[in-house]
Amino acid sequence: MIERIGDFLMNTPWWDPSIIAVLVLVGAFVGFVNTVAGMATVISYGLFMAMGMPINVANATSRVGVLLQFSTNSVIYRREGLLDMGLATRVGIPVALGAFFGAEMASLLPPKVMEIATGIILPIIVVLLLLDKRKVLEFLNIQGSPEMNFWKYLLFFILGIYGGFTHAGIGILVILASFFFLGQDLTHSNAIKQLTTVIYTPVALVIFAIHGQINWPVALIYAVGNVIGGVVASKVAIRWGETFLRVTVTVVVAVMSFYLLWKQF
Repeated sequence: MIERIGDFLMNTPWWDPSIIAVLVLVGAFVGFVNTVAGMATVISYGLFMAMGMPINVANATSRVGVLLQFSTNSVIYRREGLLDMGLATRVGIPVALGAFFGAEMASLLPPKVMEIATGIILPIIVVLLLLDKRKVLEFLNIQGSPEMNFWKYLLFFILGIYGGFTHAGIGILVILASFFFLGQDLTHSNAIKQLTTVIYTPVALVIFAIHGQINWPVALIYAVGNVIGGVVASKVAIRWGETFLRVTVTVVVAVMSFYLLWKQF
């Protein structure tokens, strides 16, 4: 069964209606999960690699849908009054600067390095998410406020390096950094994630395009599904609020972290 699916994805051209349907449907699912939490880009990588793309091309190709999806999501969050444009921009700039270096690193370092690190770090972070935020901040002697300082810029710059290298997981990291260090609730942190992604993704895209690593036909078809899933997820996340986001992020992180570590063995 698995071999048949693999043969189908590998040997069917992108313009075949059945492949187009797969790209749109999977893209919609990934767009939904990435909007409310993150980490679903791992599914994009798996699909594209099954279609015969090397990991660097799969990584680059997924970014087109990411840009279009999060651009649409940002408009929705802005209309709902949940997106602080000024704060999100101050977060997005250092992330974009870091993404330049991360995207360059993507062609040099083996993806397994990032996968192992992500699989270890994310469960630790999600444990903090489940704890009382006020007590965590007091224990770490951190002032969670929207005021940016050198250390916060440095933090988001480092996250940008990761985001430039791989989009898988960067959304969750931005959400949690905004939650703990910027004093935002999860709904507003998620809104910051949307615009931050819009600001940094073009930097990575330009670098990948220069290296000729984007499969444009597949990227654009897949982006249709990403946008559809992102729009639906934005409406759901806004309506159901912080509790929904907390549960979703926890479940997604647990599943994806287990997967990233399990696949190494």
